Amino acid sequence: MRILHVGNFGSRAKGAFLHSVAPKLSRGFVRCGHQVVDFADRDVARAGTAFGARKLGLAHANRMLARLAADMRPDLLVLGHADTIRADTIAALRRALPAMRVLQWNVDPIFEADNIARLRSKLDVVDATLVSTAGEALAPLRRAGMRLGFMPNPVDVSVESDRADLTDCLSYDLFFACGHPSRPRRVLGGREWDMDQFFAELVRAAPGIRLCLAGLRGRPHLTGAAYQDALGRCAAGLNASRRQDVFLYSSDRLAHMAGNGQAILIDRATGYGTLFGPDQMAFFSSFDEVAGLVRRMMAEPAWRCALAQAGRARYHALFNETAVAEYLVGVATGTHDPARFEWPTLIA
Repeated sequence: MRILHVGNFGSRAKGAFLHSVAPKLSRGFVRCGHQVVDFADRDVARAGTAFGARKLGLAHANRMLARLAADMRPDLLVLGHADTIRADTIAALRRALPAMRVLQWNVDPIFEADNIARLRSKLDVVDATLVSTAGEALAPLRRAGMRLGFMPNPVDVSVESDRADLTDCLSYDLFFACGHPSRPRRVLGGREWDMDQFFAELVRAAPGIRLCLAGLRGRPHLTGAAYQDALGRCAAGLNASRRQDVFLYSSDRLAHMAGNGQAILIDRATGYGTLFGPDQMAFFSSFDEVAGLVRRMMAEPAWRCALAQAGRARYHALFNETAVAEYLVGVATGTHDPARFEWPTLIA
Protein backbone atom coordinates (compact mmCIF):
# COMPACT_ATOMS: atom_id res chain seq x y z
CA MET A 1 0.00 0.00 0.00
CA ARG A 2 0.93 3.66 -0.35
CA ILE A 3 0.44 5.34 3.01
CA LEU A 4 0.41 9.09 3.63
CA HIS A 5 1.04 9.63 7.34
CA VAL A 6 0.22 13.08 8.75
CA GLY A 7 1.63 13.81 12.19
CA ASN A 8 4.19 15.51 14.37
CA PHE A 9 7.47 14.48 12.74
CA GLY A 10 9.10 17.89 12.98
CA SER A 11 12.07 19.32 14.78
CA ARG A 12 9.92 21.02 17.43
CA ALA A 13 8.39 17.78 18.67
CA LYS A 14 8.84 17.03 22.37
CA GLY A 15 12.03 15.18 23.08
CA ALA A 16 13.61 15.99 19.69
CA PHE A 17 11.07 13.43 18.40
CA LEU A 18 13.32 10.50 19.36
CA HIS A 19 10.51 8.68 21.18
CA SER A 20 7.46 10.08 19.37
CA VAL A 21 4.73 7.68 18.33
CA ALA A 22 4.35 8.91 14.73
CA PRO A 23 7.87 7.97 13.54
CA LYS A 24 7.59 4.58 15.26
CA LEU A 25 4.37 3.83 13.39
CA SER A 26 5.86 4.95 10.07
CA ARG A 27 8.81 2.61 10.60
CA GLY A 28 6.29 -0.12 11.43
CA PHE A 29 4.40 0.50 8.19
CA VAL A 30 7.65 0.25 6.23
CA ARG A 31 8.68 -2.93 8.05
CA CYS A 32 5.28 -4.37 7.07
CA GLY A 33 6.20 -3.73 3.43
CA HIS A 34 4.29 -0.51 2.73
CA GLN A 35 5.52 2.66 1.04
CA VAL A 36 5.19 5.59 3.44
CA VAL A 37 5.39 9.35 3.01
CA ASP A 38 5.43 11.43 6.20
CA PHE A 39 3.81 14.86 6.25
CA ALA A 40 4.76 17.06 9.23
CA ASP A 41 1.61 19.18 9.26
CA ARG A 42 2.69 21.52 12.05
CA ASP A 43 6.04 22.32 10.49
CA VAL A 44 4.42 22.83 7.09
CA ALA A 45 1.96 25.26 8.69
CA ARG A 46 4.79 27.19 10.35
CA ALA A 47 6.73 27.31 7.09
CA GLY A 48 3.73 28.82 5.33
CA THR A 49 4.01 32.17 7.12
CA ALA A 50 6.71 34.78 7.45
CA PHE A 51 6.36 34.70 11.25
CA GLY A 52 6.57 30.92 11.79
CA ALA A 53 3.17 30.90 13.50
CA ARG A 54 1.32 27.62 13.11
CA LYS A 55 -2.18 29.13 13.39
CA LEU A 56 -1.46 31.57 10.58
CA GLY A 57 -0.30 28.74 8.32
CA LEU A 58 -3.29 26.41 8.59
CA ALA A 59 -4.58 27.15 5.09
CA HIS A 60 -1.09 26.57 3.67
CA ALA A 61 -0.76 23.19 5.40
CA ASN A 62 -4.14 22.06 4.09
CA ARG A 63 -3.26 23.12 0.53
CA MET A 64 0.08 21.33 0.68
CA LEU A 65 -1.49 18.12 1.98
CA ALA A 66 -4.11 18.20 -0.79
CA ARG A 67 -1.39 18.74 -3.39
CA LEU A 68 0.74 15.89 -2.05
CA ALA A 69 -2.21 13.50 -1.87
CA ALA A 70 -3.24 14.32 -5.42
CA ASP A 71 0.29 13.56 -6.57
CA MET A 72 0.89 10.29 -4.66
CA ARG A 73 -2.71 8.96 -4.57
CA PRO A 74 -2.42 7.12 -1.23
CA ASP A 75 -4.33 3.96 -0.49
CA LEU A 76 -4.40 4.95 3.17
CA LEU A 77 -4.34 8.36 4.85
CA VAL A 78 -3.26 8.12 8.51
CA LEU A 79 -3.83 11.11 10.80
CA GLY A 80 -1.94 11.28 14.09
CA HIS A 81 -2.87 14.36 16.11
CA ALA A 82 -3.12 16.18 12.78
CA ASP A 83 -4.90 19.14 14.30
CA THR A 84 -3.93 21.58 11.55
CA ILE A 85 -5.79 19.53 8.94
CA ARG A 86 -9.46 20.39 8.51
CA ALA A 87 -12.25 17.88 8.08
CA ASP A 88 -13.36 19.57 4.85
CA THR A 89 -9.88 19.01 3.37
CA ILE A 90 -10.15 15.29 4.13
CA ALA A 91 -13.70 15.17 2.71
CA ALA A 92 -12.47 16.76 -0.52
CA LEU A 93 -9.62 14.25 -0.76
CA ARG A 94 -12.07 11.39 -0.30
CA ARG A 95 -14.22 12.68 -3.15
CA ALA A 96 -11.16 12.90 -5.38
CA LEU A 97 -9.75 9.54 -4.23
CA PRO A 98 -12.78 7.36 -3.46
CA ALA A 99 -10.70 4.20 -2.88
CA MET A 100 -8.58 5.86 -0.17
CA ARG A 101 -9.19 4.77 3.42
CA VAL A 102 -8.68 7.18 6.36
CA LEU A 103 -7.73 6.42 9.97
CA GLN A 104 -7.02 8.75 12.88
CA TRP A 105 -5.02 7.73 15.96
CA ASN A 106 -4.57 9.55 19.23
CA VAL A 107 -2.54 8.94 22.39
CA ASP A 108 -3.86 11.81 24.53
CA PRO A 109 -6.31 11.31 27.42
CA ILE A 110 -9.95 11.03 26.38
CA PHE A 111 -11.00 12.45 29.73
CA GLU A 112 -9.84 15.86 28.49
CA ALA A 113 -12.63 17.78 26.76
CA ASP A 114 -10.30 19.46 24.28
CA ASN A 115 -9.01 16.11 23.06
CA ILE A 116 -12.52 14.70 22.65
CA ALA A 117 -13.40 17.80 20.59
CA ARG A 118 -10.38 17.32 18.35
CA LEU A 119 -11.26 13.69 17.74
CA ARG A 120 -14.92 14.41 17.11
CA SER A 121 -14.06 17.06 14.52
CA LYS A 122 -13.01 14.29 12.09
CA LEU A 123 -15.37 11.43 12.96
CA ASP A 124 -17.51 12.06 9.87
CA VAL A 125 -14.57 11.81 7.45
CA VAL A 126 -12.57 8.84 8.80
CA ASP A 127 -13.15 5.09 8.52
CA ALA A 128 -11.61 4.34 11.90
CA THR A 129 -10.48 6.01 15.13
CA LEU A 130 -7.98 4.37 17.48
CA VAL A 131 -7.07 5.79 20.89
CA SER A 132 -4.66 4.69 23.64
CA THR A 133 -7.66 3.87 25.87
CA ALA A 134 -9.75 0.71 25.71
CA GLY A 135 -13.29 -0.39 26.39
CA GLU A 136 -16.47 1.55 26.98
CA ALA A 137 -14.59 4.72 27.97
CA LEU A 138 -14.47 5.25 24.19
CA ALA A 139 -18.25 5.27 23.90
CA PRO A 140 -18.52 9.09 23.47
CA LEU A 141 -16.68 8.65 20.16
CA ARG A 142 -19.06 6.11 18.63
CA ARG A 143 -20.23 7.03 15.15
CA ALA A 144 -22.34 4.86 12.82
CA GLY A 145 -20.20 3.18 10.18
CA MET A 146 -16.88 4.03 11.86
CA ARG A 147 -14.58 1.48 13.50
CA LEU A 148 -13.48 2.50 17.01
CA GLY A 149 -11.06 0.92 19.43
CA PHE A 150 -7.79 0.71 21.35
CA MET A 151 -4.27 1.43 20.09
CA PRO A 152 -1.32 0.48 22.32
CA ASN A 153 1.59 2.84 22.87
CA PRO A 154 4.16 1.21 20.56
CA VAL A 155 7.72 0.32 21.43
CA ASP A 156 10.54 0.19 18.87
CA VAL A 157 13.77 -1.69 19.54
CA SER A 158 15.65 0.84 17.41
CA VAL A 159 14.48 3.58 19.82
CA GLU A 160 14.06 1.86 23.19
CA SER A 161 17.50 0.29 22.83
CA ASP A 162 18.94 0.21 26.36
CA ARG A 163 18.90 -2.90 28.58
CA ALA A 164 18.57 -1.77 32.18
CA ASP A 165 17.18 -5.24 32.87
CA LEU A 166 20.60 -6.82 32.26
CA THR A 167 22.47 -4.75 34.86
CA ASP A 168 22.14 -5.33 38.60
CA CYS A 169 23.98 -2.11 39.53
CA LEU A 170 22.65 1.08 37.96
CA SER A 171 22.94 4.79 38.74
CA TYR A 172 19.35 5.16 39.98
CA ASP A 173 16.72 3.01 41.66
CA LEU A 174 13.59 4.70 40.33
CA PHE A 175 12.65 6.90 37.36
CA PHE A 176 9.68 9.23 37.02
CA ALA A 177 8.94 12.11 34.65
CA CYS A 178 5.92 14.36 34.33
CA GLY A 179 4.88 17.69 32.90
CA HIS A 180 3.95 19.20 36.27
CA PRO A 181 3.90 17.66 39.77
CA SER A 182 0.49 19.01 40.83
CA ARG A 183 -1.44 20.13 37.74
CA PRO A 184 -3.40 17.99 37.75
CA ARG A 185 -3.01 16.01 40.94
CA ARG A 186 -2.76 12.28 40.31
CA VAL A 187 -4.76 9.56 42.02
CA LEU A 188 -2.29 6.79 42.72
CA GLY A 189 -2.82 3.82 44.99
CA GLY A 190 -6.21 5.17 45.97
CA ARG A 191 -4.89 8.59 47.10
CA GLU A 192 -4.70 11.98 45.41
CA TRP A 193 -1.14 13.22 45.16
CA ASP A 194 0.98 16.21 44.45
CA MET A 195 3.85 14.15 43.04
CA ASP A 196 6.46 16.25 44.82
CA GLN A 197 4.83 15.16 48.07
CA PHE A 198 4.58 11.56 46.87
CA PHE A 199 8.33 11.37 46.40
CA ALA A 200 9.03 13.16 49.66
CA GLU A 201 7.08 10.39 51.41
CA LEU A 202 8.75 7.70 49.33
CA VAL A 203 12.20 8.94 50.36
CA ARG A 204 11.13 8.53 54.00
CA ALA A 205 9.64 5.09 53.34
CA ALA A 206 12.61 3.79 51.34
CA PRO A 207 15.76 5.28 52.92
CA GLY A 208 18.68 5.58 50.55
CA ILE A 209 16.58 5.47 47.39
CA ARG A 210 18.28 7.10 44.42
CA LEU A 211 15.68 8.96 42.38
CA CYS A 212 15.93 10.10 38.78
CA LEU A 213 13.16 12.68 38.46
CA ALA A 214 12.32 14.97 35.56
CA GLY A 215 9.87 17.86 35.80
CA LEU A 216 9.33 17.74 39.58
CA ARG A 217 11.07 18.56 42.87
CA GLY A 218 12.63 21.52 41.08
CA ARG A 219 14.40 19.38 38.50
CA PRO A 220 14.31 20.17 34.77
CA HIS A 221 12.49 18.15 32.16
CA LEU A 222 14.55 15.75 30.09
CA THR A 223 14.34 15.56 26.30
CA GLY A 224 16.13 13.91 23.40
CA ALA A 225 19.32 12.00 24.07
CA ALA A 226 19.42 13.09 27.73
CA TYR A 227 16.01 11.49 28.27
CA GLN A 228 17.08 8.24 26.62
CA ASP A 229 20.30 8.17 28.65
CA ALA A 230 18.31 8.53 31.87
CA LEU A 231 15.97 5.69 30.92
CA GLY A 232 18.91 3.34 30.50
CA ARG A 233 20.45 4.24 33.88
CA CYS A 234 17.40 3.51 36.06
CA ALA A 235 16.49 0.16 37.58
CA ALA A 236 12.73 0.75 37.74
CA GLY A 237 10.10 3.17 36.48
CA LEU A 238 6.92 4.39 38.15
CA ASN A 239 4.03 4.49 35.70
CA ALA A 240 1.71 7.19 37.06
CA SER A 241 -0.31 8.82 34.30
CA ARG A 242 -2.85 11.54 34.92
CA ARG A 243 -5.50 8.95 35.83
CA GLN A 244 -5.27 5.26 36.66
CA ASP A 245 -8.97 4.33 36.44
CA VAL A 246 -9.42 4.52 32.65
CA PHE A 247 -8.97 1.04 31.19
CA LEU A 248 -5.49 0.61 29.65
CA TYR A 249 -4.88 4.35 29.36
CA SER A 250 -1.26 5.29 29.95
CA SER A 251 1.11 7.97 28.79
CA ASP A 252 3.63 6.66 26.27
CA ARG A 253 6.31 6.77 28.97
CA LEU A 254 5.20 3.24 29.79
CA ALA A 255 6.62 2.12 26.43
CA HIS A 256 9.83 4.09 27.03
CA MET A 257 10.40 2.62 30.48
CA ALA A 258 9.44 -0.99 29.75
CA GLY A 259 11.12 -0.91 26.36
CA ASN A 260 14.46 0.10 27.87
CA GLY A 261 14.31 -2.66 30.45
CA GLN A 262 13.11 -0.85 33.56
CA ALA A 263 11.03 -2.85 36.04
CA ILE A 264 7.57 -1.28 35.94
CA LEU A 265 5.59 -0.28 39.03
CA ILE A 266 1.99 0.26 37.97
CA ASP A 267 -1.39 0.74 39.66
CA ARG A 268 -3.72 -2.26 39.41
CA ALA A 269 -6.57 0.13 38.56
CA THR A 270 -5.10 0.68 35.07
CA GLY A 271 -6.16 -2.80 33.98
CA TYR A 272 -2.70 -3.73 32.72
CA GLY A 273 -2.96 -6.85 34.86
CA THR A 274 -5.15 -8.25 32.07
CA LEU A 275 -2.14 -8.22 29.73
CA PHE A 276 0.88 -8.59 32.04
CA GLY A 277 1.43 -11.00 34.88
CA PRO A 278 2.89 -10.30 38.35
CA ASP A 279 6.19 -11.75 37.13
CA GLN A 280 6.28 -9.10 34.36
CA MET A 281 5.16 -5.90 36.12
CA ALA A 282 4.98 -4.92 39.79
CA PHE A 283 1.35 -4.05 40.56
CA PHE A 284 0.21 -2.01 43.56
CA SER A 285 -2.99 -0.64 45.08
CA SER A 286 -1.61 1.55 47.88
CA PHE A 287 1.33 3.75 48.75
CA ASP A 288 2.56 1.21 51.29
CA GLU A 289 2.60 -1.43 48.55
CA VAL A 290 4.64 0.87 46.27
CA ALA A 291 7.13 1.52 49.05
CA GLY A 292 7.43 -2.18 49.78
CA LEU A 293 8.07 -2.99 46.13
CA VAL A 294 10.72 -0.28 45.89
CA ARG A 295 12.47 -1.55 49.01
CA ARG A 296 12.46 -5.09 47.61
CA MET A 297 13.90 -3.93 44.28
CA MET A 298 16.66 -2.10 46.11
CA ALA A 299 17.46 -5.12 48.28
CA GLU A 300 17.04 -7.84 45.64
CA PRO A 301 18.54 -6.71 42.31
CA ALA A 302 18.29 -10.23 40.88
CA TRP A 303 14.51 -10.21 41.45
CA ARG A 304 14.24 -6.75 39.89
CA CYS A 305 16.27 -7.83 36.84
CA ALA A 306 14.14 -10.94 36.31
CA LEU A 307 10.92 -8.89 36.57
CA ALA A 308 12.27 -6.27 34.16
CA GLN A 309 13.49 -8.84 31.65
CA ALA A 310 10.13 -10.58 31.56
CA GLY A 311 8.23 -7.28 31.34
CA ARG A 312 10.46 -5.94 28.58
CA ALA A 313 10.15 -9.14 26.54
CA ARG A 314 6.37 -9.16 26.93
CA TYR A 315 6.00 -5.47 26.01
CA HIS A 316 8.19 -5.83 22.90
CA ALA A 317 6.33 -8.97 21.84
CA LEU A 318 2.87 -7.44 22.30
CA PHE A 319 3.29 -3.80 21.35
CA ASN A 320 6.21 -3.55 18.92
CA GLU A 321 5.89 -0.98 16.16
CA THR A 322 5.38 -3.57 13.40
CA ALA A 323 2.53 -5.34 15.19
CA VAL A 324 0.80 -2.04 16.00
CA ALA A 325 1.26 -0.79 12.42
CA GLU A 326 -0.16 -4.05 11.03
CA TYR A 327 -3.14 -3.60 13.34
CA LEU A 328 -3.75 -0.04 12.16
CA VAL A 329 -3.72 -1.09 8.51
CA GLY A 330 -6.13 -3.94 9.20
CA VAL A 331 -8.54 -1.72 11.12
CA ALA A 332 -8.42 1.00 8.45
CA THR A 333 -9.14 -1.44 5.64
CA GLY A 334 -11.73 -3.50 7.51
CA THR A 335 -9.57 -6.65 7.34
CA HIS A 336 -8.31 -6.81 10.91
CA ASP A 337 -8.55 -10.15 12.72
CA PRO A 338 -9.02 -9.67 16.49
CA ALA A 339 -7.67 -13.18 17.08
CA ARG A 340 -4.27 -11.93 15.88
CA PHE A 341 -3.87 -9.58 18.85
CA GLU A 342 -3.96 -10.20 22.58
CA TRP A 343 -5.06 -6.69 23.47
CA PRO A 344 -8.73 -5.60 23.30
CA THR A 345 -9.27 -4.22 19.83
CA LEU A 346 -12.53 -2.67 18.62
CA ILE A 347 -15.69 -1.75 20.49
CA ALA A 348 -17.48 -0.69 17.29
